[in-house]
Amino acid sequence: MAKRLPTYFHCPTEFTLAVLDGKWKTVILCYLKERPFRYAELRKLVPRLSDKVLTERLRDLTKSGLVVRQETAGSRATTYTLTHQGRSLSALLQHLYSWGVDNSSLFGVRVGAPLADLASGSEAERGVQGRSRARPRDLARMRSS
Repeated sequence: MAKRLPTYFHCPTEFTLAVLDGKWKTVILCYLKERPFRYAELRKLVPRLSDKVLTERLRDLTKSGLVVRQETAGSRATTYTLTHQGRSLSALLQHLYSWGVDNSSLFGVRVGAPLADLASGSEAERGVQGRSRARPRDLARMRSS
């Protein structure tokens, strides 16, 4: 559940990190900056995240005013979208993404392109969960957003 924020922070960076609180919120925000997603789509994008934690993180992000939960009339579909305040983090999130792409090889790791996999359906076909290589055309599209 969402922790109550202190009323004072010695440093603005400390405050920002307290609001984002851990890697999963930042990862979810990175996906939502691309477009609104339904819960099931987010679940596919973050396969190592349990349903319980995903639900909690989405609730935390909604309570903090970074994400809005929208229910479609006449349907059980729920979509999560960034608010104006959430979109104000887009440049920061893009820098984190780009840094990961640019520096992953220096750390001896590969990074995937889960949005491209979700769009193409190739993730399910290959049985890959977040281990595919990022494709140059996907990286160019992500960098330009």
